[in-house]
Amino acid sequence: MKPPYEITNKILNLIASVSEKIGEVNAAHLNKPPTELRKINRIKTIQSSLEIEGNTLTVAQITDLLENKRILAPAKDILEVKNAINVYNKLNTFKVFELKSLCKAHAILMKDLIENPGKLRTTSVGIVQGSDIAHIAPTGEMVFPLMTDLFKYLSNDDDLMLIKSCVFHYEFEFIHPFLDGNGRMGRLWQTLILKEYSPVFEFLPIESLVKLKQQGYYNVLGKSDKQGSSTVFIEFMLEIIKDALEELLKVQNISINNSDRILNFKDIVGMSEFSRKDYLRAFKNISLPTASRDLKTAVDGGVIEKQGDKRTTKYRFK
Repeated sequence: MKPPYEITNKILNLIASVSEKIGEVNAAHLNKPPTELRKINRIKTIQSSLEIEGNTLTVAQITDLLENKRILAPAKDILEVKNAINVYNKLNTFKVFELKSLCKAHAILMKDLIENPGKLRTTSVGIVQGSDIAHIAPTGEMVFPLMTDLFKYLSNDDDLMLIKSCVFHYEFEFIHPFLDGNGRMGRLWQTLILKEYSPVFEFLPIESLVKLKQQGYYNVLGKSDKQGSSTVFIEFMLEIIKDALEELLKVQNISINNSDRILNFKDIVGMSEFSRKDYLRAFKNISLPTASRDLKTAVDGGVIEKQGDKRTTKYRFK
């Protein structure tokens, strides 16, 4: 059964804006951000998603952990971060349309933090905020069929992936399929779904903007619960996505190095044969000598193969 929501004028306008910004990102070759920016954004993503759940580690401490340095912090917080680093490093191994893969990701994310990580709950739960019960989740026996239906919607519905990512996120939080870790898992899986729409979302720190609007995030979750529809949540998350893309477009001055350019170009040409002129067409802001150096470095590194000589030279990715 399709989850309940309406396509409002605000949603249509936000989709148009996001699509326009994706075009700008692609034109600026930021669909795979530079290596430096990817690292920064991955750290911000992990720190923000876990801080929403009460983790105390800072960006600097998480950077130290990534560099295998020792830090002083609560053991649980360190373990949460190490698990999150592990799961985000394996992002490309998960199958976005499979419930089994989601459970596998949860097992990594919550390893040694709860009993039976990766297992759907079979008991009833309520979500408490302060002294109030904010949400009573569906009963344990309903979890598996509800999650199965949600993945059918994700796989088969004709809606745009942008909309489906938001609907999935809300419905996941409503179902609350695990005893713990649902917030960070919902945000993680929306990232995976968005990555199906554009590769830029793999390293876009949407979670840091959710953290900045954390109360609003919880408010729209509650409002959607009361309305029995994810419409306002879709609007909220599309606004977040639009803002995240705007932030990315502000950092176009970060230099893209030769390896970043080569990786971006592979996405453009795939396994087709190409010339230096084709490479220059894709990167209009670089000089002829720079293009030649890029291609020579890639050939020497075994990334591409070269055929012919001088004007007849052709290249192909291995």
